Amino acid sequence: MKLIGLTGGIATGKSTVSRLLTEQGLPIIDADKIAREIVEPGRKANQLIRQHFGDEVFLPDGYLDRPKLGQIIFQDPEKRKILNHCTHPYVRWEMAKQAFLYWLRGADIVIFDVPLLIENANTSILMLSSSDILQLQRLRKRDNLTEEQAIQRMKSQMPMSEKVEKADIVLDNSSDIQQLEIQVRNMVKKIKPSRLTWFFEYAGPPVAIALLSVIAKRYAPILLNTIGDSIASLK
Repeated sequence: MKLIGLTGGIATGKSTVSRLLTEQGLPIIDADKIAREIVEPGRKANQLIRQHFGDEVFLPDGYLDRPKLGQIIFQDPEKRKILNHCTHPYVRWEMAKQAFLYWLRGADIVIFDVPLLIENANTSILMLSSSDILQLQRLRKRDNLTEEQAIQRMKSQMPMSEKVEKADIVLDNSSDIQQLEIQVRNMVKKIKPSRLTWFFEYAGPPVAIALLSVIAKRYAPILLNTIGDSIASLK
């Protein structure tokens, strides 16, 4: 199964490309969606965030006050690292679980929609870029930010030029939606393997699939406990 990481700068249109890829029949694993789910009330990551950031970043119903938390982490890199330690292990586990399930269903390609670049030798990088001016305009409109706040958030990420250098595939979203759709369709044609290639490279024997299912069920609780202990040790 081929893994492709969809990434890009903030407000470059990743959600739009994700939707276009879904329309082309490719399964999407959305890291942002998972990140929202794992911090819901009662979840371990929610409890860890409360331990490290206090009650002031929570709403009365137990959900995160995202604007308030955003103000903290985008102004303080160390606070941002702490937040990542509280959430990333749970996000990675859920993404791996979903990818495994897609593999069991016979998917030949899975797209990881992630905010940060995936630096993995087994993963191709699909980078979405746009001009700085458009990125700034979209971010201000989307999140209702001042120009200073938007620039601060853009600077908190890896520079666009560095991301483009690391990418295997680059889509430019500096034009209109029609041009972006053309780029996506052309890319999908290039990356989709033929049926014969899929059979020889990705189809696993039924016994191996059944064995992997048993292993996943047996060891998932152990892995989760290990991850939880690792995060809880953060002081």
